[in-house]
Amino acid sequence: MPTHRFEGHLVWRAGSGEPATGTHRVEFAGRPTLEVSAAPQYRGDGTKLNPEELFVASLASCQLLTYLALAPRAGVTVLAYEDAPVGTLGIVEKKMRMAEVLLRPRITIAAASDPEAARDLVSRAHDGCFVGNSVACPVRLEPEIVRSDA
Repeated sequence: MPTHRFEGHLVWRAGSGEPATGTHRVEFAGRPTLEVSAAPQYRGDGTKLNPEELFVASLASCQLLTYLALAPRAGVTVLAYEDAPVGTLGIVEKKMRMAEVLLRPRITIAAASDPEAARDLVSRAHDGCFVGNSVACPVRLEPEIVRSDA
């Protein structure tokens, strides 16, 4: 399988924020710049995204994209996919780290789709998620499958 590179550019300069908050920019060519700061719990700017939120968003987004890639092949028509992911930061093995991420996808499928097949796809998507396969913390899933009335 070929490898793929993803290159970004991170910039912080004195005067752009208190050193403790580390407010900085993250850029990927041709895309909007992300303004990132420390989490508010660490004296960061709460109006900006923080690395912990981006970590959780990355896991939830990869799960969604993998699910949507698998669904058509399994005969599942997805009408909507929402998630309310939660990351828990804490001391694990004497280090501060993400202790767990909980993904709670609410997946609405077409009336003609099989709810059990849709539920099975959640685990298959988890197994195939590139980001989920790259992290050390547990990623738990609590899916809700909703069948459309239409």
